[in-house]
Amino acid sequence: MAHPEDRLAGMGLDVPEVAAPVAAYLPAVRTGSYVYTSGQLPMRDGTLLATGKVGGQLTEAEAVDCARQCALNALAAVKSVIGDLAEVKRIVKVVVFVASAPEFTGQPKVANGVSELLGEVFGEAGRHARSAVGVSVLPLDAPVEVEMVVEV
Repeated sequence: MAHPEDRLAGMGLDVPEVAAPVAAYLPAVRTGSYVYTSGQLPMRDGTLLATGKVGGQLTEAEAVDCARQCALNALAAVKSVIGDLAEVKRIVKVVVFVASAPEFTGQPKVANGVSELLGEVFGEAGRHARSAVGVSVLPLDAPVEVEMVVEV
């Protein structure tokens, strides 16, 4: 299997620099064979890609793009503690929080932006357990936040 970063490059993507925490926490922590990421927002170059509620100010498609950026940021957090994404044995669990307008029920479709990206990058090892949760608001009025548990 190709190196995960080579697969990303083939998709026109790369692992960004680790997003700076917006409060008092670490982007990721390793304990034993597992890495737990903190919630990652859709930051690119220090700026949120979008703000607001999905189904309100943002479309589902825009939220999927935000979710993909969150996934890239989560991979950056993982890489920051293990050094090389080739060390990932499996993506174990993904939790996707979606700031949703009251009538929006497409949280699983937004979460697919993360799941499909991880599947393309890690193949079978990228298949994972997942929760997609609608919430009223996220930090900085972000539309999506993603956290992961990764086995290394």
